[in-house]
Amino acid sequence: MSRSFGWALGKILIAAALMLDAGAAPVSATPLTPFRFEDQAQRHCPDDKVVWLDFRKGVYYRKGQKLYGQGFDGSFVCLTEARGGLYRRSPLGLR
Repeated sequence: MSRSFGWALGKILIAAALMLDAGAAPVSATPLTPFRFEDQAQRHCPDDKVVWLDFRKGVYYRKGQKLYGQGFDGSFVCLTEARGGLYRRSPLGLR
């Protein structure tokens, strides 16, 4: 099983479990506003930090991490939007 498939399957199972709980409030993710360039994202959220969101892996990288701004399956977004969109922080350390 590929890693991205396993991650997607895990998210689906969690969402299904939450939907089965009739007493729970509906779960909704914050809509993302992706940007191609870091300065565009910073203008969109001047009081927030900008992170690189890797859509394929489902993680975000902060400035100073090795994979920040790397890859074709990602975009710059605001940190609060990434967290609200249910993406997780990358476990990789800072350089």
